[in-house]
Amino acid sequence: MSEQQTHMILRFAAIFLLIVIGFSCVVYQILFLQNSKDEVENWQRIEKSQIKTDIVIRPDRGNILDVHGNILASSVPQYYVYMDTRVEALHLKGDSLFTTYVDSIAAGLSSILKDTTPQFYRDRMWRAFYAKDAKNRLVKVVPRRVNYIEKKQIEQLPLVRRGYYKSGFQYVNQHLRSKPYGSLGSRTIGNIYQESGEGYAGLEKSMEQYLHGKEGLSRRQMVAGHIDDIPVTEAVNGYDIVTTLDAELMDICETALKERLSITEADWGCCIMMETATGELKAICNLDRTTDGKYVEKENHAVRRVEPGSTFKTLSLMAVLDDSRMDLYDTIKVSSKPWEYYSVKHSDSHPKDTVYTLRSALAVSSNIAFAKMVTSGFNHNAADFVAKLRKMGVCDSLKTEIPGIEVPRIDVPDDRVTISKMAYGYSVELSPLQLVTFYNAIANNGRMVKPMLIKRIERNGVVEKQFKTETMHSHVCSETALKEVRTALHDVVWDNDLGTASVRKWAGNIIGYKAQSDLVHIAGKTGTAQLFLNGQYTSGKHRITFVGYFPEEKPEYTCICMINHPHNYKAYDAGWDCGRVVREIAEKTMAYAGVYVIKDGKKVWTKTR
Repeated sequence: MSEQQTHMILRFAAIFLLIVIGFSCVVYQILFLQNSKDEVENWQRIEKSQIKTDIVIRPDRGNILDVHGNILASSVPQYYVYMDTRVEALHLKGDSLFTTYVDSIAAGLSSILKDTTPQFYRDRMWRAFYAKDAKNRLVKVVPRRVNYIEKKQIEQLPLVRRGYYKSGFQYVNQHLRSKPYGSLGSRTIGNIYQESGEGYAGLEKSMEQYLHGKEGLSRRQMVAGHIDDIPVTEAVNGYDIVTTLDAELMDICETALKERLSITEADWGCCIMMETATGELKAICNLDRTTDGKYVEKENHAVRRVEPGSTFKTLSLMAVLDDSRMDLYDTIKVSSKPWEYYSVKHSDSHPKDTVYTLRSALAVSSNIAFAKMVTSGFNHNAADFVAKLRKMGVCDSLKTEIPGIEVPRIDVPDDRVTISKMAYGYSVELSPLQLVTFYNAIANNGRMVKPMLIKRIERNGVVEKQFKTETMHSHVCSETALKEVRTALHDVVWDNDLGTASVRKWAGNIIGYKAQSDLVHIAGKTGTAQLFLNGQYTSGKHRITFVGYFPEEKPEYTCICMINHPHNYKAYDAGWDCGRVVREIAEKTMAYAGVYVIKDGKKVWTKTR
């Protein structure tokens, strides 16, 4: 072996020996660290000093908008301000930090918030700082929530600007939704839980998956006393929900309804307006009477089923006309005395001995005539009557974006009697939304469309999902039956002798108009239902309704007004109260659409198109 080869082998041996020695040292150090108590505690202290906290970044909740882009609900940042007096820095050097700055902080809070004296804030912080119970040492410095601008100003106060680990000041974000239009459509728009920010009613609940967005994540680390928030995952803000609602039309409906409710002192009222061709819901208004006599949005009566009363007669008339069981001009004899059908007696609100055609029976809203018409037309077979209603789409459930909508209750009765009461709207239940949907089909040439509340879902102007009109039934009845029903609904408003929504008379003279208007023609039907309370129908307590469409010649909107138990009237008149509400809504809606204008500041309306 040459000298050069020997030298090379020695070099490799030396390198190998160094590697073995180094590896042995590493193994020794590992074993030492694992078995040395002092070293373990030392590294644990170091680990604790490097604070790593995962922080959830809450996304901005999406807005709810009306069809024109007006904000109906949006998120507004609000915060509770806390001071954690347990922070170690406040207790160093004889509590010097706290005692030095407490007065200036108190003065600053009073100056920023302008709601109380500096002494108030000083006392709150002082009591918390020296509290014996640890849980009382975390104090809500400001009792109310502060907005974003106030929070930023508070963060600049002496000592507070140094952050949580010096001052103990921290902020808890509250999920609040601002509704610029106040209570307008509040039950439809819905609400959210303040703590979690999740929706629990209305559109806030049903559209939660879009409005909420997606949480992000950041990691808060403290290294050598310096804290940094390192983004891990960015939050994704929620989508904006563009509804079919129109804030202007909602205001028109609420104003008209609230005025009539205040006069009648009713328990509650509901109003819905739907665009005829599309099924788009333009306004939903629910008002309940409070103990002090005011009316506010509390319950969503629009989706709660009730006995519809005489508004159901239109459906009964369509059922007998559609299969040619009877003709619109067939006659029915009625008496001023009740008509007994098996064990049940039927009577009219304006009894007299006369003969009605089916057309005039609807105009005058005769219970006796309709009880006779349905029982005779369907050969006393309730199952056939219900089957026909189902075929017409009356019993269809409406799956809309409004939570809690109740399905219709139209069951085949077990007895022979109930069919006679079903004929004029008892022993059946429909929600106001279901009623207006069916009447909208009548206005829409027999085509029943699904009520539509959401127009589109978008983010930053980019459309994620677009909604279109859905047809539930292309024809609810034959063209002939539809034409005849519309003729009868015309008479309800325009027959001054019989129509229950036409005119009010005294001594044979017209003293007022119900749903009649010389500005826009309306067709529709009144309904009065006695309330079923505590297992029985209660005398003197009623629910009154008018549902119709306008302009009658070429319907653009269908509207329903329902008022529950007016207290201030001895006599109930669905045409005078609910009919006039719909008339006012129709007139103002047509003016809003540019069909009419006011001249010279007077209530003189002139067609502009």
